[in-house]
Amino acid sequence: EVQLVESGGGSVEPGGSLTLSCAASGFAFANYDMSWVRQAPGKGQEWVASIYTGGSTYYADSVKGRFTISQDNAKNTVFLQMNSLKPEDTAMYYCAAPKFFVPEGLCGGGFFVKFVQDNSYWGQGTQVTVSS
Repeated sequence: EVQLVESGGGSVEPGGSLTLSCAASGFAFANYDMSWVRQAPGKGQEWVASIYTGGSTYYADSVKGRFTISQDNAKNTVFLQMNSLKPEDTAMYYCAAPKFFVPEGLCGGGFFVKFVQDNSYWGQGTQVTVSS
């Protein structure tokens, strides 16, 4: 059974940091590109970051320079280090493992976001709240 279990969310003040983890099981984790997606209350899903099996990483403009995606294949875990958090980062954060390969050139674009939404294994999410 495929499982993705996120953890590490919580409440922090603006400017604070959190590290999210997503532990994967039930599939060959090292062969999958991984993504983080978030959804704020009342809004649609927003792609945050992706890491490809070759190590390339991609970020949404809204988090570039503040967030870092990484993975540990020995632990079947993908991480999202979040620094300089802002109130607008408040959302439920999900990790996703697309079941099919999407070329890196398409990463983050409209097709990619829709494809990940419709063709991925998903975790249950972890809540991040940024407020003073």
